Amino acid sequence: MANATVRVRFCPSPTGNPHVGLVRTALFNWAFARHNEGTLVFRIEDTDAARDSEESYNQLLDSMRWLGFDWDEGPEIGGPHAPYRQSQRMDIYKDVAQKLLDAGHAYHCYCSTEELDTRREAARAAGKPSGYDGHCRDLTDEQKAAYVAEGRTPIVRFRMPDEAITFTDLVRGEITYLPENVPDYGIVRANGAPLYTLVNPVDDALMEITHVLRGEDLLSSTPRQIALYKALNELGIAKETPAFGHLPYVMGEGNKKLSKRDPESSLNLYRERGFLPEGLLNYLSLLGWSLSADRDIFSIEEMVAAFDVTDVNPNPARFDLKKCEAINADHIRLLDVKDFTERCAPWLRAPFAPWAPENFDEAKWQAIAPYAQSRMKVLSEITDNVDFLFLPEPAVDEASWTKAMKEGSDALLRTAREKLDAADWSSPESLKEAVLAAGEEHGLKLGKAQAPVRVAVTGRTVGLPLFESLQILGKEKTLARVDAALERLAA
Repeated sequence: MANATVRVRFCPSPTGNPHVGLVRTALFNWAFARHNEGTLVFRIEDTDAARDSEESYNQLLDSMRWLGFDWDEGPEIGGPHAPYRQSQRMDIYKDVAQKLLDAGHAYHCYCSTEELDTRREAARAAGKPSGYDGHCRDLTDEQKAAYVAEGRTPIVRFRMPDEAITFTDLVRGEITYLPENVPDYGIVRANGAPLYTLVNPVDDALMEITHVLRGEDLLSSTPRQIALYKALNELGIAKETPAFGHLPYVMGEGNKKLSKRDPESSLNLYRERGFLPEGLLNYLSLLGWSLSADRDIFSIEEMVAAFDVTDVNPNPARFDLKKCEAINADHIRLLDVKDFTERCAPWLRAPFAPWAPENFDEAKWQAIAPYAQSRMKVLSEITDNVDFLFLPEPAVDEASWTKAMKEGSDALLRTAREKLDAADWSSPESLKEAVLAAGEEHGLKLGKAQAPVRVAVTGRTVGLPLFESLQILGKEKTLARVDAALERLAA
């Protein structure tokens, strides 16, 4: 049963591909809700018609499902506070804005952009704060009428209190903002469209959100929202002010904040490369939180059981792709083989697979899968690892050929062929002994002796365990490929 004391929300905008910073925010909100047996509200902030798209909206829902995030209220589920898309809630914002105006918590501001810029420049030149100077805060009816007569259309500004605002951030501790640093701010555009500064807190208030966990980039807007909450509480629109926790920046290369433009920030990239949701989420959880000092690998269930937002580290966290891959590799190894083979399935078919569908051999795939599983960082690597089994001829990597086929490789391959022909093909150990014996005849250790064989049969110098691979490919095909390599060397 959901605990009414915890209600959190994840409220992305449907603009472009979801990025990993957004996923980390979703993860921490989801884990916090599940740990506290609370409610996760999934809300879509789609008031920016110029940037929002239905395609991005559908992508968001698909991404949430792929990651395994279930939600208790929101799109496709509904709930007591529907609708959960801001574009369908415009009448609500209009009504709240009017109530704020009527109660004196907000006022009409007639200043033009040029006038605001001029006064800001003057304030900067005088060494004063350059935020809004309250010019329209206390206009008389005559002054308002004069502006209207000029044809000016006002915006609606929220009236900030003339006092410091202090709150305790769940991640950062106590924070105080002085009034001169938080001036009155716009909540409704001149065309009547509500701004994020109004719609986000109003939705949180009406949906009875108890904890707002969001990115550090929104920290500076928190005192404005707390002041707005106080007004909403007075008007009976809100029941309480939520607790705020601001999650650390995710940094990219050069210690710059990871942005949507950075290629490694796109969630789609990780899906396409074959990251497991559990591997990616394990890594993203480490960007600001840890299960324990000596454990990097854990399940999402273990994270939920232990997650407390007050344990989040406020310092910026650097995104390290290599570590992300290493953690994903560990999660691939943790799968049972049946699960692993099923998850690889998309990469064994068109458009990823370079072989004809009729050449795919299920028995060979099942035989090679355990060896592949222990060597892969991402699922998309499976195609290159097993293509030698299903292609009529190996896809020879020319750099590998040049590296492996040294002077004398033809003589070594002829000897290896003879010994492989005489070997017991029911045992990979027997095939290893055959190549080892061939190498000894030519004064080579196993590593040097097996390189030309590997390239002749698989096309590459690195890959899955060689002798298990030869056994699964079969004697006839293996010897035919050694013969083809000898022909090429002779030519």
